[in-house]
Amino acid sequence: MSDAIKRIVATDCGSTTTKAILIERNEAGDYRLVARGEAPTTVERPFEDVTLGVLNSITELEEITETTVPAGYTAGRRTLIKDGKVWRQLKEGARDSSGVNGPLESSDLYVSTSSAGGGLQMMVAGVVKSMSAESAERAALGAGAILMDTLAVDDGRKDYQKVERLRQLRPDIILMSGGTDGGTTSHLIEMAEVIRRADPKPRFGDMKLPIIYAGNKQASADVGKVLGEGISLQVVDNLRPTLEKENLGPAREEIHEMFLEHVMQQAPGYSKLLEWTSEEVMATPNAVGKLLKEYAENEKINVLGVDIGGATTDVFSVFLSGSGERIYNRTVSANLGMSYSICNVLKETGVENIARWLPFEISPAEVRNRLRNKMIRPTTIPQTYEDLLIEHAVSREALRLAFLHHKSLARDLVGVQTESNIDRLFNQGAAGQSLVNMMALDMVIGSGGVLSHAPNRAQSALMMMDAYLPEGVTMLTVDSIFMMPHLGVLSEHLYAAAKQVFEYDCIVKCGHCIAPVGTGKDGEPCVTISGDGINVSVPFGEVKVIPVGRDEFKNVTITPAKGFDVGEGKGKAIQVKLEGGTVGVIVDARGRPFDINLNTPNRIQKLRSFLSALSLPLPK
Repeated sequence: MSDAIKRIVATDCGSTTTKAILIERNEAGDYRLVARGEAPTTVERPFEDVTLGVLNSITELEEITETTVPAGYTAGRRTLIKDGKVWRQLKEGARDSSGVNGPLESSDLYVSTSSAGGGLQMMVAGVVKSMSAESAERAALGAGAILMDTLAVDDGRKDYQKVERLRQLRPDIILMSGGTDGGTTSHLIEMAEVIRRADPKPRFGDMKLPIIYAGNKQASADVGKVLGEGISLQVVDNLRPTLEKENLGPAREEIHEMFLEHVMQQAPGYSKLLEWTSEEVMATPNAVGKLLKEYAENEKINVLGVDIGGATTDVFSVFLSGSGERIYNRTVSANLGMSYSICNVLKETGVENIARWLPFEISPAEVRNRLRNKMIRPTTIPQTYEDLLIEHAVSREALRLAFLHHKSLARDLVGVQTESNIDRLFNQGAAGQSLVNMMALDMVIGSGGVLSHAPNRAQSALMMMDAYLPEGVTMLTVDSIFMMPHLGVLSEHLYAAAKQVFEYDCIVKCGHCIAPVGTGKDGEPCVTISGDGINVSVPFGEVKVIPVGRDEFKNVTITPAKGFDVGEGKGKAIQVKLEGGTVGVIVDARGRPFDINLNTPNRIQKLRSFLSALSLPLPK
């Protein structure tokens, strides 16, 4: 089948914009991006048919290919729409070697993702907030859900307050968990009674509310009886069969199935879209996570990805756990964004934490006013360089706060097998160390308007360096035009094509970042990079760029000064293969931990020196 696939169309039906891409295989057998188009999503009046936006975006692909195609591809308009729908040749039969129907007609594979209609909104309910409820959160977030609230027996709320909360929020799906297999049942029945009393109604239609039960299997029958006939209950394997083991896969798969059946089906025109696609439609955040997980596992690397939008910030990570398995986690910070939620960032972090990143004098009141203007005019873009720097300062704080939230949830498990009384566990922490190990991180992928559309890639690199504080040697990349959802759903069926387009057309490599861990005084020796024509020493407190282009590699020895660590221990040298990029190899000798505040001596001069080091313009 894969040998017959020459042309792929993929769409992502977002809440406001539908984006389409066209991928083709060239004579060398490699898949590349040929064209990209977009159109407004059409799920609201007067259209109320998601497929109209799909056809409009794919029509743009047809028009683009009529005038412009990359070198090495046959010029001419592609016929991707026929009889008012997306035309797939392989649906009727594979194109033969003679080029039946001509080389420019039809696509061979059409895949799509969707978050039209606001995405999947879920609540989770568990027994112990720091154990089963936290596992349920990881399962829901990893399946692409927006987490509305978490209920737990020990969350400090009275039953009537939980009932009120359930009635108020009206989630699409509820995930129930709790108890190891053979363990507690009474607390699960108690939580089921709360849900039954609330009698929550789904957002769409008059169907039964879907509830996924992923707790103690011995309690599933009793929970089903308590919930009654008014609930659509689906039982899957326990999320925490033992205290030391977490099993998120079955619950995530069931969430995806229920999302397709109960939520996506309600989007106008969705059933028609399902008939057109070669494979099942996937939720947009689920597709992004799928791509990162597949890529990390196949390339044997640890990856951290972020998508910062106008209202929310999603963080994705794939890290090697102590058991040798690569664990995927996703979190969504629904109150941190760059337009609609920009004042939430201001509220959460404080104006001082935003102003500390600005390389010019400005009063806190002026910063607040500019951010409030952005909130009431969320679609505006910066008009001056100062405005741009203020937005970049906000993005650093939004990224930092979302990352702290992610690290708090992406953790190893610790349990006490001999503990038999569930009540004693209420006061015990059940999660271990964070899986996010910055020294072991291989790649950071930044996505979203403020990162993808920054005027200079060095600005994106500096924002990620300031927000995430990478350690050791880390590749910094940016998703150029946000193709990760399209490539995520494609990777499920044709990973080779998804990988090639991801590496060549999707991510832009800024270059490796070298960041020694340790602290010192400004100007003291920090790190030396030598070998392959490079001999650079960078003192503490400075940032320096070594000019190395994309696809240019350097085998070097990195020697940290005494008291600094780049991966092998304090003062120990490492040999690595560095790759450059649009910025080059960046040496960040500001130390770890690195912090700057309004009272830091020479703060503005330091910030201006960091901009100069990356050849970025200075504000007047």
